[in-house]
Amino acid sequence: MRYILALTGLAAALLPHVAIAQDQVSITYLADNQPSTVASAEALIAAFEAANPDVNVELETRPAGGEGDNLIKTRLATGLLPDVVSYNSGSLLQALNPSQNFVDLTDEPWQATVVDSFKSVVTGSDGRLYGGPHGTAMGGGILYNKPIYEELGLSVPKTWAEFMANNEKIKESGKAAVIQTLGTTWTSQLFVLGDFYNVLAANPTFAEDYTAGKAKYATTPAAVKGFEHQAEIFNGGFLNEDFQAATMEEGIVKVATGEGAHYPMLTFAISNITELAPEHIQDVGFFAIPGDDPEKNGLTVWMPNGYYIPKTSQNVEAAKRFIAFIQSPEGCKIDMESSGISGPYLISGCDLPADIPPSVADLQSYFQQEGTTAPALEFLSPVKGPALEQITVEVASGARTPADAAALYDEDVRKQAQQLGLPGW
Repeated sequence: MRYILALTGLAAALLPHVAIAQDQVSITYLADNQPSTVASAEALIAAFEAANPDVNVELETRPAGGEGDNLIKTRLATGLLPDVVSYNSGSLLQALNPSQNFVDLTDEPWQATVVDSFKSVVTGSDGRLYGGPHGTAMGGGILYNKPIYEELGLSVPKTWAEFMANNEKIKESGKAAVIQTLGTTWTSQLFVLGDFYNVLAANPTFAEDYTAGKAKYATTPAAVKGFEHQAEIFNGGFLNEDFQAATMEEGIVKVATGEGAHYPMLTFAISNITELAPEHIQDVGFFAIPGDDPEKNGLTVWMPNGYYIPKTSQNVEAAKRFIAFIQSPEGCKIDMESSGISGPYLISGCDLPADIPPSVADLQSYFQQEGTTAPALEFLSPVKGPALEQITVEVASGARTPADAAALYDEDVRKQAQQLGLPGW
């Protein structure tokens, strides 16, 4: 009898725990596989689960770049996207038809803290908001090794000619002047996409004309220069020997440790330095891709990715709670501490500390001046051809001329614009 009572007591003791387990909701969060993204995701999930014991969050990762884009599109088409997805804002989001495929987040209370410039890049064709910011605003430019610059007496270039002169001096010193990492194919696009501030400076209506099918890369001198610059770097012999196979992570270590002097990159990679080469975080600076006029020197800016909830999710409310936590001051602080600081956050009240890395300070200097930043083309136009990274890999390798590359990209863009049903194409 005592044995039966003991079992009864044990069962009674376990019942609350069984009920909790049964009531717990599980959601899956899909993010890219960059080290800083994973570090942030794991820290945010741990803190969220501690504060929300009724929700379990599983992390799933995907590749960055074109491979990751294709995975997102395939899973969206098959209804297999997880409950929360981190993905691009701007034109690549529009290609996914957010008003049809994602949950409307316009009325979530945390939207009141999001800056308007971000809201514009997660707005659907119906005028509703479908995402919240993931991380910081980014610049597309050049990470550079400060000790090399000091050793060779170089100054940060304000024109392309000055940049090329610096490259010559660095090459003469025996170091790689420019790091390319074609093993991570999407990184090949920076000389083209990061040059857009200079395109706008020369052609202020380019984005509107491009969207209307009137302006083309191959026939706009300022636009084709990005391809030309990439070819000049290859033809000058300025690249690291392993440029065709090197990965983004290897490129970050090369520029941080001084194995190479310049690395064209988005500034989110600053946070990867804290993960991969933390002792060298003070050795890396940043500057915009220079154009022809030193009086018109400015930065091409990328908005952060967004957090989205597919309409196919079976746990929308739990997914909304997870995103709300990420957008909170606590979530912002956790992201800073876990992934490193790589730029300004687009949530009010999420201010950067005073002791930021030199590269972040360099980035912020562009935001603190009037007229020295411009959005990347993908935030001003819904059109972006999916094959650009393959085309720029060819240019970076000397396998395709800039003129051919620009013409091929125009054809790639035409197909994309027709798929979007844009007039003029």
